[in-house]
Parts: sequence; structure tokens; C-alpha cells
Amino acid sequence: MLHPDYRYCPNCASLLAVSAIAGRERKACPACGFTHWNNPAPVVAGLVQLGDQILLARNAAWPPKTFALITGFLEAGETPEEGIAREVKEETNLDVERASLIGVYEFTRKNELIVAYHVMASGSVRLSEELVEYRMVAPERLRPWRAGTGLAVADWMRARNLPFEFVDLPLRPQPQQHDS
Repeated sequence: MLHPDYRYCPNCASLLAVSAIAGRERKACPACGFTHWNNPAPVVAGLVQLGDQILLARNAAWPPKTFALITGFLEAGETPEEGIAREVKEETNLDVERASLIGVYEFTRKNELIVAYHVMASGSVRLSEELVEYRMVAPERLRPWRAGTGLAVADWMRARNLPFEFVDLPLRPQPQQHDS
């Protein structure tokens, strides 16, 4: 999927054109040869365990009752393990004692590659301004969805022989179209 907003070359400001490059459609600059590869962004995700409970948080931009794992973009120069420790600290104020890889998951809707960890954490929860609330959930009560971090939750539960059923996320309301 080509990013629709990437229209101009960052080198020479010429309008990019869609071209077949390396067997895929890419946006390329006919003036200077720049190619926008549209590589997925690396994201780290943490299934954060505090004691015998799992911490799920709600982003300020999300609807009520929508909770998920702690996630964030991997920064340049850090390993995924360093990235998840930083994100957990920034978002929850918790210290990561141990992080073990659950798996790597594509999230094509947002052009991301998610590196998911089971994180054992300690400390007192204090949410960042990005998060508005959190819940502590017993592991057997987790309800994974069918994409991205939900697949990581399902794999984690499956590895512990915890029964689960996938849930469907509510559809986001689409903007109303009005005839003028």
C-alpha cells in the first residue's frame, strides 16, 4: 500500500510518480531518481505484567472501554528490548524487570511491523499524558482481536494454555457524506 500523502520528492520537491520498481509499485522521482520505498515503521509492544495481572491502557484519542497493550515506535539507535523498556517507563512509569519476545507481527493497516514482548514490570503506575486510564486484568480474561497486538496476546495466551476467543473491534464511524 503506497502512502497517499507522500506526493513530493524530499530531495528536489518534484511531484513523485508511481513506477514499477523491484516488482512492486513505488513512488519515484522522475527528476532526480529518488525512490520512496514505503517500508513499515518498527513498533514495540508490551504485554505488561505487574504481579499476577496484565496492564491494559486507553489512549486519550480512543473511545471509552478501548484498552490495549503499551506500544510505541522504536527509536534510532536502540534495540527492541531497550525500546520496550523505554516505552513502558514513559507511558506507565513502571520499570521493566524482564522482557521476553512473544513474536513479530505485521500490521498492514498502519504500515507497521510490531515486535511484541511479555514484560515483567515493577513500580507504581503513573500514566503519561497520552493515556487517560488503565485496567489491571487477569491473564485468563484477556480478549485479543484479530490483528496486530491482538495476535501477540493470542500467541501469549496459547503458550500458557489459556482459553480465549477473538473479539471484533467496533468499526470506526465513517464521516457522513453530504450532497451539496
